[in-house]
Amino acid sequence: MTFDCARPHELAAFWSQATGWEIHPETEPDGDEVLVCGPTNLLFIRVPEGKSVKNRVHLDVTGTGGTTRDQEVERLAGLGATVHDDRRNPDGTGWVTMLDPEGNEFCVCRADYEKQS
Repeated sequence: MTFDCARPHELAAFWSQATGWEIHPETEPDGDEVLVCGPTNLLFIRVPEGKSVKNRVHLDVTGTGGTTRDQEVERLAGLGATVHDDRRNPDGTGWVTMLDPEGNEFCVCRADYEKQS
């Protein structure tokens, strides 16, 4: 999955921390392309224009290792994401749409183990 962005290394660092996946070891900090290696590779490419409309494709993030959706929202906010649209419901269903540091939308959803409790 490829992200157009202004600052590839900074955005890749955010997503590396968010996912726990590693930045490719041969990445140059000032390079125009940065690869985050995981089950689905994330490639960040420098482009001159900024984001202007809603993403047509986005990632859904869930908790891992027992963390809840709400804990993930807090953790990701601490990494530099912001809440864009809070769709959590009183019964525990729903999701939170967040923006990464360059404004790309992604959703934080409940993990399967969280839905069972």
